Amino acid sequence: MVKREVVGAHYGLRDWLAQRVTAVVMTVYTLLFLVALASLPQLDYAHWKALWALPVMRYATVLFALSLLLHAWIGVRNIFMDYIKPTGLRLTLHAVVILTLVWYAAWAAQILWGI
Repeated sequence: MVKREVVGAHYGLRDWLAQRVTAVVMTVYTLLFLVALASLPQLDYAHWKALWALPVMRYATVLFALSLLLHAWIGVRNIFMDYIKPTGLRLTLHAVVILTLVWYAAWAAQILWGI
């Protein structure tokens, strides 16, 4: 019987699929956002504010932000798992990245919803 030792960030299909799905979500959002910007009659404060007043724009941006945060977490976690060997340092870096991503999520919510 062969005993395999799992080393590194081998999380398999779940992470691979999450990376691809979040990349597609971000790509579609970026294209739609560029179309929305191009369709504005004038790029001034009134039109910009009207664009962001649309609930669909806010919800789409929240979906984009969550996709970006998940995409970033998976990528950074896998890099840490592959290249940072001391466990204490790796866990500390994980904690710092998690706290930073939570901070960014709260900041995005504050910007989009004014909370």
